[in-house]
Amino acid sequence: MSAPSTPVLAAIYWLHMLATVIWIGSLAAINLLFLPASKRALNLTDQLRLVSALQKRLEPLAWFCMGALLVTGLFQLSTSPHYDGFLSISGQWSLAILFKHSAALIMAIVSAVQTWEVIPAIQRILLKKDRADERELARLQKRETLLLRINLLLSALILGATALARATAT
Repeated sequence: MSAPSTPVLAAIYWLHMLATVIWIGSLAAINLLFLPASKRALNLTDQLRLVSALQKRLEPLAWFCMGALLVTGLFQLSTSPHYDGFLSISGQWSLAILFKHSAALIMAIVSAVQTWEVIPAIQRILLKKDRADERELARLQKRETLLLRINLLLSALILGATALARATAT
């Protein structure tokens, strides 16, 4: 495969960065701004209704970003002179990239649990309206918050690994 032209490679890098900013930016906004404000302003049921509605809007965007990151990241790897093969640990760059991809895989798993287990469980309880189990809602809220915080932490580690890979690639 021949090397892509500079404009094509620039577009791939741009898409990769844009998907990163959207995904990590939404995680940061939810964790650092939205959740604390909603906890202060709303009761548990209303807070979870709002979180559920927000997640319903953000989840497709997050999954699209993950897909875009996968495709653009694989393309970037294939063009990198530092890439020695899958699971290669031949240097600092390779170790940083391996760590980055491992953390991204864990993020995808955490997101899957959130998307297909926790949020639907919250939505099922909220459908009961007046018969909603407050203790179960509180337990699910804690789990949801924990998963969001784990993903925010992993995203910060991914950015750190990216910075390390970039620094060692020069």
